[in-house]
Amino acid sequence: MHPKSVRTRFAPSPTGYMHVGNLRTALYEYLIARSSDGEFIVRIEDTDQQRQTEGAEELIFTTLEKVGLAHDEGPDVGGPYGPYVQSQRLDLYPGFAHKLIDSGHAYRCFCDKNRLESLRHDAASEEYAASGYDRKCRNLSCHAVDELLASGKPYVIRQKMPLEGTTSFEDAVFGRITVDNSELEDQILLKTDGFPTYNFANVVDDHAMRITHVVRGSEYLSSTPKYNLLYDAFGWEKPEYVHLPLIIGEDGRKLSKRHGAVSFSNLVEQGYLPEAIINYLALLGWCPKENRELYSLEELCEAFSVDRISKSPSVFDYQKLEWFNGEYIRKMAASEFLSHCEPWLAQVFGTIPPAATLLAELLQPRVTRLSDIPDMIRFLAVHQQADVSLYTNKKSKSTLDSTIKVLPAVIEKLSGLSQWDRESIHDALISLAQELEMKNGQVMWPARIAVSGQSVTPGGAIEILLLLGKDESVSRLNKVYAFLSDQKEPS
Repeated sequence: MHPKSVRTRFAPSPTGYMHVGNLRTALYEYLIARSSDGEFIVRIEDTDQQRQTEGAEELIFTTLEKVGLAHDEGPDVGGPYGPYVQSQRLDLYPGFAHKLIDSGHAYRCFCDKNRLESLRHDAASEEYAASGYDRKCRNLSCHAVDELLASGKPYVIRQKMPLEGTTSFEDAVFGRITVDNSELEDQILLKTDGFPTYNFANVVDDHAMRITHVVRGSEYLSSTPKYNLLYDAFGWEKPEYVHLPLIIGEDGRKLSKRHGAVSFSNLVEQGYLPEAIINYLALLGWCPKENRELYSLEELCEAFSVDRISKSPSVFDYQKLEWFNGEYIRKMAASEFLSHCEPWLAQVFGTIPPAATLLAELLQPRVTRLSDIPDMIRFLAVHQQADVSLYTNKKSKSTLDSTIKVLPAVIEKLSGLSQWDRESIHDALISLAQELEMKNGQVMWPARIAVSGQSVTPGGAIEILLLLGKDESVSRLNKVYAFLSDQKEPS
């Protein structure tokens, strides 16, 4: 097959958020198309009207745009095989369904919901457990069908599956798959309201849109023969199938909300970057030839090949995703990182603080998730007394007694500064350590703990004092000294 003929499609249903499994499917479809100089299509499959969620369709396109998966055809950009929304194609499906009746590959089923429900709960229908339907209408005579039609009896159109033998197909990942035909249900193709079922519309539209590669989760392996039997019934060329390994949680179960954030939007809300998410998802089931992990989307397009997709389920590891995120944060230009920081800074300060550039400079090497920023910097907006045990530090040789001794001198030195900049603060504290014949850490450590109230900060004493400003720094030091003067050295 010529590379330019490759056409893949992402065909989501607008039923809610974009699950990371759906996003990985879209990514692989995009990579298969782009790596072959092919075309990537988006089609909205909205025939199940009851499951639709308001705003879900817009969310699909917003997500694709944020992660850079630009499509060649779709509802928003048009194309030669539109419309690209199934509910706008409803006039197409009945004709195809009735062609299958005429060719003997489908039949009208007049069984009502009550009968079908009783079948599912009737122990006597155990032999039909695989299908959930006893095929009562499969062999109705033409006369019986005409009478039921004349009476206005509602019906669905079911696919007439072979009752014996097997159906096989080749999958690009899992190889040859064979299913006993006895396990295949006579699935509904067209519902009583004229709407097609997902499976039927899927096949008709994939053929009409010249889709060459169908990419989906491995949970659909066993149902693929149903699709192929439809292709055979119409005499259409089958697409190539690429079934992807499951994404599971660390407990070995299919990834779901119980494992944490599983939608793209939730991951972004938790401070993960779209580029990092895409990079991580690409490696969740695919192994590159090179011994590397960081890939831009363009690099993925060049490196991707279907033959390196794994059969084994892939564990969604949030710690690994956090590592990817940290790497992408550190690769950013300072100005880009600052723009990402601003909404999180505003959460703490109510606005963008004057020292935002310095704060971003301190945060960039330390942040792995943007959503961690508020907790990392909240001490700058609200001062809390540190636990007195924090003033004892073996590395800096600081104790509560040495802290109480040094803080008045720190306050005096800093209060006397005419300029409040990094160099002036540094020189003042270093000279103070020399005057007191103390190690630098015995001055820096208590000063930082006193003004921040915590042992871990984005930056040392000098940077924190600079961020707080002179008045706030001296005010905090005075409050802490007054508090500590009444404390005793912990035993």
